[in-house]
Amino acid sequence: MSTTRNLHAASTLANGSILAAGGIDVGSTTLTSSELYNPSTGNWTTTGSMNAARYAHIAFTLANGKVLVAGGYYGGGGTSLNSAELYNPSTGTWTNTGSMNTARFLHAASILTNGSVLVAGGFTGTSYLNGAELYNPSTNAWTTAGIMSTFRYYHTASTLANGSVLVTGGASGSGYLNSAELYNPSTNAWTTTGNMNAARQHHTATTLANGLVLVTGGNSDSNCINSTELYNPSTGTWTTAGNMSAARCYHTASKLANGLVLVTGGYSGTSYVNNAELYNPSTGTWTTTGNMSVARMNHRASTLTNGKVLVTGGTDNGGICLSSAEIYQSI
Repeated sequence: MSTTRNLHAASTLANGSILAAGGIDVGSTTLTSSELYNPSTGNWTTTGSMNAARYAHIAFTLANGKVLVAGGYYGGGGTSLNSAELYNPSTGTWTNTGSMNTARFLHAASILTNGSVLVAGGFTGTSYLNGAELYNPSTNAWTTAGIMSTFRYYHTASTLANGSVLVTGGASGSGYLNSAELYNPSTNAWTTTGNMNAARQHHTATTLANGLVLVTGGNSDSNCINSTELYNPSTGTWTTAGNMSAARCYHTASKLANGLVLVTGGYSGTSYVNNAELYNPSTGTWTTTGNMSVARMNHRASTLTNGKVLVTGGTDNGGICLSSAEIYQSI
């Protein structure tokens, strides 16, 4: 990439390009800049800058092809943001859109089957949040959604096959969480569901082709863990899914075209990780795969239309922000 980035956002565009936006650079400056990766050429080009510098924000490619970013944190002024903006791939420019009702970062978000974006929880800089809100791309406006039963940040949000959204884990003022809850778009309400076997934050959650949700790693009781588990929406219960070879948090998980899940990098609790491994839903087993060339955490991983996975940025073992990117190709 042209810029070192950590805690940035990476979004796949309709034309297959990857948009990297915002984050923190090697000088700990919060970024407005964004750039595009072209899988056909393997090159990066700069594109329009956001109106607000931000990191720890969310980003989603909408049905209309534009990319929504919302919230985040501006390190220079120590300010959490409620602003949101849209990237137009046709013009390479950003425009402001409706602001969230609440400033937040370290929040979780998921795109619903109707095209709306659900944002839930997070941190204001002084307060943990249990509130949620919805962005409507047709009106460019935010409306409040139901209140979660638990304040949480560093959690995950996953859209299920039935249209509900599963939120898992995270942390609150009382410590790390093993709780999970479901958002029902039809009722605009949350209900609690089965608890995970392990409390965890900085974990990943991936909806599999069979409808189950795979949760991996994370930080539990101040220790990074290698355990994984599966949520069954039909029963509302969790079952263990074997241990990864490496304990990790601040890692990524990507669903591949063949149905496997690729987990990359992260932090083990003592060092950054370049190890990668694959989960096979058919066998319920983990196998190691090729190592990344650089150990990294707080990076981003994007599945390309050709089936490869692009990993971008993050920080290395020296805590230095990275501009490097690399591609994983399954055999």
